[in-house]
Formats: sequence, C-alpha cells, structure tokens
Amino acid sequence: MSTTFAAPAPVPSQAAADAASAVVPQAAVPAAAAPRLDAEKLEVYHVALELQAMTPLLVPAHLRVLHDQLERASLSAVLNVAEGAGRHSRRDKRRHYAIARGSAMETAAAIDVVRLRRLAPESVCDQARSLALRVIQMLSKLSDALAP
Repeated sequence: MSTTFAAPAPVPSQAAADAASAVVPQAAVPAAAAPRLDAEKLEVYHVALELQAMTPLLVPAHLRVLHDQLERASLSAVLNVAEGAGRHSRRDKRRHYAIARGSAMETAAAIDVVRLRRLAPESVCDQARSLALRVIQMLSKLSDALAP
C-alpha cells in the first residue's frame, strides 16, 4: 500500500521559496511517517535545531551564566521559528521570524565570547558560528519575503 502526502503548505512568495523556507524534500520522509508540523518543513528549523543541540559542547556547565544564556538564546531561535511557522498571518509569521533572528544573533555573539575566552575548541566554535550565520541569513530572507 502506498501512502501519499499532501503538498507542503504554500509559500508566501517566490522570494520566500528561494530564501529560507526551503522545503525539506518529501523523499527524505519515510512513507510510514506521521504528518509533519509546519516548522518541520522548513530547512531553517532543522538548522536551528542542529545549532541548539551543539550548545552543550560549547560551554562547561560550571560557567552557569554563559551556559544558560547560550542555551536560552539558541532554544528561543528554534521555538520562535516553530511558532512563526504555525501562524497564519504574514504579519505574525514575520514577527516571530524576526524574534528568532534576534535570538540567533544573540547565540552567535555568545559563541564569539566562547571563542574569545577559549572555552571550546576552535573547530566547534567555527561549526556553531557557521550554523548560527546560516540561521540568521535564512530568517532574514524569509522575513523579507513576508514583508508587506
């Protein structure tokens, strides 16, 4: 028995299709997979999740203030992308994506502090900062595409 999936939610504009809202290919989803949330269809959501998963590698837990701030900022980016994807109005989507972008920028700044203080290996900092930059770029384009 073959299962078919509904087409992804319509993209607000062609610019958005070319920007951060790249849809994860249906071939990447197993045939028996459960329906996906709107956020799970966005590449930026997956990159933000990957960045958030890296945060424990960046700062030792005994440096509580920086560790917690990095954790909160990266988590906020993921959650605001998800909330924005679930909103119906362009205005609400854009507002949540802008908040997520700010959180990703805060995450990148925290990574810069980690690098400067040599709290994590340079290669880990480079990888995390690269992910943060990708999230920022994708959210900027997505937000621009939703502008009135």
